[in-house]
Amino acid sequence: MFSDAEIQYLKSQRLARFATASSKGVPEVAPVAFEFDGEYFWVGSHDQTVFPTTRRYRNITGGNDRVSLVVDDLASVIPWRPRGVQVNGKAEIMDHEGIFGKGRYVRVKPSVTSSWGVNPAAGARRSVKRWSS
Repeated sequence: MFSDAEIQYLKSQRLARFATASSKGVPEVAPVAFEFDGEYFWVGSHDQTVFPTTRRYRNITGGNDRVSLVVDDLASVIPWRPRGVQVNGKAEIMDHEGIFGKGRYVRVKPSVTSSWGVNPAAGARRSVKRWSS
């Protein structure tokens, strides 16, 4: 599970970098809007006619459901304090009502997560968690 600090951080952010790969292993990363419901990450599109034509959609429906999502920012520049959460997991395309209304979304179920600079008790250390499938 995510810590309270990680959940608070994730719910305060709106942009992420979303990485997919084709069935042949060709990588693609795109900035995306996302939402987090406490269990799953949801990535959609404001234009449902364009969404099925995106590379991320085609990569997932084309047989490679392994994805990575990074949410990060700088808490401060002086001192340098990056913070973020990385999620690796399995994705599936589902109907959902979310930040872009009703439509098709990518639902990401975390399998491995890591965070840095988010949990004050951990300091700058990276926290890694493995989730059961």
